[in-house]
Amino acid sequence: MKNRITGRSAFLALLKDEGITHLFGNPGTTELPIMHALKDHPDLTYVMAMQESLVVAIADGYSRASGKLVACNVHVAPGLGNAMGSLFNAAFTGTPMILTAGQQEQGHGLMEPVLYGPLVQMAEPLVKWAVEVTRLEDLPRIVRRAAKIATTPPTGPVFISLPGDILNAEAGIELGRSTRVDTRVKPSDEALQALVARILKAERPVIITGDEIVKSDALKEAAQFAEAIGAPAYQCSTPYGAHFLSESPCFMGALSRLQKQVREVLSPYDLMIVLGADPLRMSVYSEVDPLPDGLGIVQIGLVDWDLAKNYGAEIALKADVKETLRALVPALKAAGGGALETRAKQGVAALASKNWTAKRKPLIEQISKASTKSPIDPDWLALQVVEAMPDNAILVDEGLTSSRQILALRPHRDRYGYHALASGGIGWGLPASVGVSLANPERPVVCYSGDGSSMYSIQSLWTAANHKLPLTFVIVNNGGYRIIKQRLLAFHGDDHYVGMDFVDPPVDFTGVAKSLGLEAIKVTDPGELKSVLASAIGRPGTKLIEVVVSNSVN
Repeated sequence: MKNRITGRSAFLALLKDEGITHLFGNPGTTELPIMHALKDHPDLTYVMAMQESLVVAIADGYSRASGKLVACNVHVAPGLGNAMGSLFNAAFTGTPMILTAGQQEQGHGLMEPVLYGPLVQMAEPLVKWAVEVTRLEDLPRIVRRAAKIATTPPTGPVFISLPGDILNAEAGIELGRSTRVDTRVKPSDEALQALVARILKAERPVIITGDEIVKSDALKEAAQFAEAIGAPAYQCSTPYGAHFLSESPCFMGALSRLQKQVREVLSPYDLMIVLGADPLRMSVYSEVDPLPDGLGIVQIGLVDWDLAKNYGAEIALKADVKETLRALVPALKAAGGGALETRAKQGVAALASKNWTAKRKPLIEQISKASTKSPIDPDWLALQVVEAMPDNAILVDEGLTSSRQILALRPHRDRYGYHALASGGIGWGLPASVGVSLANPERPVVCYSGDGSSMYSIQSLWTAANHKLPLTFVIVNNGGYRIIKQRLLAFHGDDHYVGMDFVDPPVDFTGVAKSLGLEAIKVTDPGELKSVLASAIGRPGTKLIEVVVSNSVN
């Protein structure tokens, strides 16, 4: 005789068995069955955010900072609509997420009541799988399948529509068991030898790395590979995570999203080795192609959509980056012998004067010349933030123009130490940092955000204060959308900035923060930055520091 259980309680029990510890949500009437059931699941932490886009962004941040499956629950059609921008971001980064929404009771939905909408069709373009539960007996199979699909590379969000009658029904059902697909595969011996031969044939190889370095936990292996062949390594053109160890002697920094500049950077090389990345994802159109003519490509990764997506590859291996590098490095050394060892040492030595570490010192000296400028120079602020952060701190970066030097100043030392906006959909940073902090309560977190970006999701400050997180928000206030001004001027020669300022009236970020329960302070003196930042980051609790910087467009 199977134990009888309600759909709402079964749903929460299934989530917990899939490893879910936090349910991120914003409840509406159709989600009340789940809220009702939470009292019977006290070990599941409910994290409430004040709008559905924030719910998904907080969950996204939690997953990116932990590598874990996350679950979030939003309201029916308008709530799912609110969440779509953040769902776009999560799909872009392949975040393993189970997104659910309450749906009107079956039959009642046919009458198109207030708030009704076709949830599955709405979610489908942005998820790996979307489904509505139509029988309580199917709920366990659907949740188990959703968790398996979300966590199997290429990872990504899934969506489940939960009708009220399913959640409120009771039946004797078997909950089944959790499954994870182990995809840590390496290439066949034949493919590995072909890869070894092609790399050894190259005279001037270059390495491009991306997000699969984080997902595969391959930071150490990627650095060892670069040193084994003496090749320079760059982060791909969307460097939204810790995709390479900055202090490795082979690390050169991140590629830009300027086609002409990237083409110039890559032109000296004869082979591009891509590790877990879409290497040359650009932003604004250009007639210049970023890939130099004749540059060969070999590519390794589990996201098969990215393999040879825009440029044909001589070798494309659907394989786990870490497992492949573990096999590749010894095979290269065995095949290359003393000649490879000598060439690698020479290659590493040649990079010493121009690698990330070498470039950092003169950059700091250059930025420091603006240490007394008033209004505060954004690059000086970025340097002060970096220097105020303890080694174990995590940086969430959506500073856009004001954080242009962050990657050149703060070293990547672990895979969860840095998270940045990936898709271009602004407003991600503030709520994502809440999720990052929830996932890493023992580490201080700093969210570095532009003022324009912050206003897309400012109410996420309340969730941070509510959970008393060790989180410091640094809001860079230049009084407008600086990046849009820059592009209007650069692309159209127009400095008539319509709708790009918010100075009349100005936004009082410290006032907003205080109203949402945070300690807040405004800084206008560049000399105060270091002490204010260090004090805030070093103390418990959630704080906001508003820094007024120059509103210069260039």
